[in-house]
Amino acid sequence: MRVLITGAAGFLGSHLVDRFLAEGHRVVGVDNFVTGSWRNLRHLQDRDDFFLIEHDISGPLYLADRVDGVLHFASPASPVDYLELPIQTLKVGSLGTHVSLGLAKAHKARFLLASTSEVYGDPQVHPQSEDYWGHVNPIGPRGVYDEAKRFAEAITMAYHRYHGLDTRIARIFNTYGPRMRPADGRVVSNFIVQALRGDPITLYGDGSQTRSFCFVEDEVEGIFRLFFSDYNGPVNLGNPREFTVRQLAEMVVRETGSSSRLLERPLPEDDPKVRRPDISLARDLLAWAPAVDLRNGLRATIPHFRALVEEEGAQARTLH
Repeated sequence: MRVLITGAAGFLGSHLVDRFLAEGHRVVGVDNFVTGSWRNLRHLQDRDDFFLIEHDISGPLYLADRVDGVLHFASPASPVDYLELPIQTLKVGSLGTHVSLGLAKAHKARFLLASTSEVYGDPQVHPQSEDYWGHVNPIGPRGVYDEAKRFAEAITMAYHRYHGLDTRIARIFNTYGPRMRPADGRVVSNFIVQALRGDPITLYGDGSQTRSFCFVEDEVEGIFRLFFSDYNGPVNLGNPREFTVRQLAEMVVRETGSSSRLLERPLPEDDPKVRRPDISLARDLLAWAPAVDLRNGLRATIPHFRALVEEEGAQARTLH
């Protein structure tokens, strides 16, 4: 197949590019590099089965050559990013999804939307299954991301019902691994970088809120299987093993050998108190479940951040 992946230079998008190429497919990547990084794709620069277009998918895009699949992964995806880029986040979730769906329709291609567990908001049902409609504050600061993705799901299903487009929706829960940005504001990257620098590890609230952390290789495997399935509705893809944020912080301190202490800060507005996917549908439909536990996933992720922190330190010493 020849597939187009928006957000191809991002953390998750770049791993997905690698997976499709590894399976013998050709990939056209699209990214405007607002939150994506050339570093994530530089190992592909000499390949003839990968082509990169620098473009903001919120604006029109014409492709002369046929594509068989469109996977829409472009979006600021961390709190730091979407709180700093609220309008761009809303645009890529609405206009960007519309453009991507239009490309899929024009090429009679299969479409996969990267949605998110954030469509569930601060959930009142736990764990969250796909039939739960969520508890989202549409005018709160996090609403720019939550509602962008909820709209994206709605327009995706409208294209499926009205135009007969072959669609998939992946509701992605907290994912971590190599290629995450050090300052992206996600809890795993925050904790690892703070620990490696010896800085206090910032807990929002008392750290009792829970999250479920899925290693990137597991997440990409689930997305890949979903794309090649025949199911059109949303599917939760995440790790059902639940940890408190404090437990994560303590594990990061142990695995990095850090002396960092834990520092509590006020809980941000609308921050979910719990988050855990019910992956029964993914198990039944895709024969998929995460294989990498949190400790081993952190051990595979920490060297990525250690190299970045050491590089940062070397640059600082050069400047002085």
